Amino acid sequence: MFSWGEASIELMYRGRAWVEIDVGAIAHNTRQLISLLEPTTELMSVVKADAYGHGAVTVAKAAIQAGATALGVATIPEGIELRKAGLTAPILVLGATNKPDQVESLLRWHLQPSLCTPKQALIFSETVGDRRVLPVHLAIDTGMSRLGVRWDEAKEFIQLVQGQPNLEIVGIYSHCATADDPDPSMMQEQHRRFERMLDTCGLREHNCKIHFANSAAAMSDASLHYDMVRAGLATYGLYPSPHLKARIDLRPALQIKARITQVKELPAGTGVSYGHRFVAAQDMKIGVIGIGYADGVPRSLSNRVTFSIKGQPVSQIGAITMDQMMLDVTHLPDLQEGEIVTVLGTDGDQVMTADDWAETLGTISWEILCGFKNRLPRVTKNRSLWDSEAVVSA
Repeated sequence: MFSWGEASIELMYRGRAWVEIDVGAIAHNTRQLISLLEPTTELMSVVKADAYGHGAVTVAKAAIQAGATALGVATIPEGIELRKAGLTAPILVLGATNKPDQVESLLRWHLQPSLCTPKQALIFSETVGDRRVLPVHLAIDTGMSRLGVRWDEAKEFIQLVQGQPNLEIVGIYSHCATADDPDPSMMQEQHRRFERMLDTCGLREHNCKIHFANSAAAMSDASLHYDMVRAGLATYGLYPSPHLKARIDLRPALQIKARITQVKELPAGTGVSYGHRFVAAQDMKIGVIGIGYADGVPRSLSNRVTFSIKGQPVSQIGAITMDQMMLDVTHLPDLQEGEIVTVLGTDGDQVMTADDWAETLGTISWEILCGFKNRLPRVTKNRSLWDSEAVVSA
């Protein structure tokens, strides 16, 4: 990820395209999520995949200062990035780690792994040896069919881990497969399986954090909150499903901006971009912007998406190319090079969201957010709400 100091902000704003991250929105969303929870329930902010494209360090610091007490990542390098940035909150690695050298990295950087299999637990125990006690979370599969031991096979697994004196169970969790579905039946069945597992294994009295709910589950049912909830998408201001929008007030934290790099006139009958998938039906004016599918704007949005200039809608035309795309700006007679285009976000009355793009493409907003590439510099707004140089801890 690019790092931009204050002296570089003006240079960035003269650039071709960038991502704006509103840390005030991250803080607001974090507080909204916490408002759903009992005082004894903690919030883990999930900042994997570079915080869904928002910048992991930026989001982690803002979320911790707003009240989150732990962070979730997918990989060890993601955790190391946060530690190098000075974050000292507990960090859970949600992905599987199996090799001794990975265990060494977990030890060095004080990261908490997810244990998913008995074999993995034994590798961890052998590698750690008698040097220290490694805190671990146990992943239980209650219906996601991804990582973790099946709920009905968990008792022996837990007993095995408890028998390793150098492994300390500090958390046990599962993951909802259908929490964003208006029909809660499968989520409720997963919850019943999780409850039976907890009763069978006697972990309610164990000194460890029980966590089950993701963003959607946290917003759906308070009985799923337990000791901690793990929030990803909602932290970034998007709802996992339309039926959850009334639960809390979320604010999208990410906007994509680009500058007009050329304005030109096209006579009727002129084809635009590769394959001439758009042909001017009449004389028109187009604007070129320096952002394309290499930056994360899906090529499949070609001729199907609208952006905004000074609150006025502009249609994207022709095939989106690797680094550029064209807009119909015929109705903006005074448009000049250098004008800012809002590609995603809010501009006056025009609102363009990741949900809109996802609906157009038949995908999910998570994929849209994670698609914006790191060659787009990230610039934070409302920086005064947090100290970017502070060492942040839970």
